[in-house]
Amino acid sequence: MKTYTYSEARQRLAHLLDLARQHGGVRIRRRDGQLFDVVPAREVRSPLDVPGVRTDVTAAEVASWRRQAAMSSAGRSLDVALSAPPARARRPRRKKGP
Repeated sequence: MKTYTYSEARQRLAHLLDLARQHGGVRIRRRDGQLFDVVPAREVRSPLDVPGVRTDVTAAEVASWRRQAAMSSAGRSLDVALSAPPARARRPRRKKGP
């Protein structure tokens, strides 16, 4: 990483930022010896940020498919609930003793 003095960095800031982007960073040294690294920030992107796909499907068709899926899902949930055996009630335990 190339090191620049504070005065150089102040006079050529745009150039230093370009160098940091190209080479991964630059270092600035103050007169008292302190060092600072200038590195490009990483762009944070969502994994769901994907390019769209062109199709001939209309919004009405997608809404219809969604309704059908929701109705089918609700029907399956009801079928499962109705086919499950009823839960047995537990009897309270009797106390032993006098």
